[in-house]
Amino acid sequence: MNQSLEIKEFAMAAARQASAIVKKQLQLRDHLWPNKETWLWDRKKQKGFTTIPKTMPLILKIMDEITKGQPVSSTYLTLWCSTWDNSFAALNKRGDMANASGFGGQRGEHTWSTRMKMLHELQFIDIKPGKSGAMGYAIIWNPHFVIRWLHFIKTPGLTEASYNALVETAIELGAADMTVAWQQPHAPTAPTATAPPGAVVKG
Repeated sequence: MNQSLEIKEFAMAAARQASAIVKKQLQLRDHLWPNKETWLWDRKKQKGFTTIPKTMPLILKIMDEITKGQPVSSTYLTLWCSTWDNSFAALNKRGDMANASGFGGQRGEHTWSTRMKMLHELQFIDIKPGKSGAMGYAIIWNPHFVIRWLHFIKTPGLTEASYNALVETAIELGAADMTVAWQQPHAPTAPTATAPPGAVVKG
């Protein structure tokens, strides 16, 4: 079967299952906390939201395990929340991004820049220069593909336990990009990089 079709069918089945789960959970939630809907944050009613994979907690855990002693998860999450659901962010408010990442004081921006460079070196993101300097813009690659590649090259700090937990959770959620066949995973910026499995290539 074509990989793109396989992923699409897998995603559709997962969506149907998720819809049924949501309906049951809402029923239970409203039973346990009746008439409290106005106290809840609803992305359909509020502005200022982003979309994240449900595997994000495990993704962040893996990142910090790889970068031992120099956690990058808060920097990554801040960057993700700076996008408009397009995997792209302008880096022209470094002080604000550093502060949101938990790095304050005189060295806050320097620490944030160091963490950004680590994310870049691990290929979770790519950085391009702009009018604000060498670190002007960033793009966030699909973290599932990146972690699959890091596992393939046996990156120190990436344990089998954490990787298998991510795969198991992805399967439970229907996130096919963690399991679809990929003969030889590679980094998105590799000189011979090809489209990842299941990607739709625009001609």
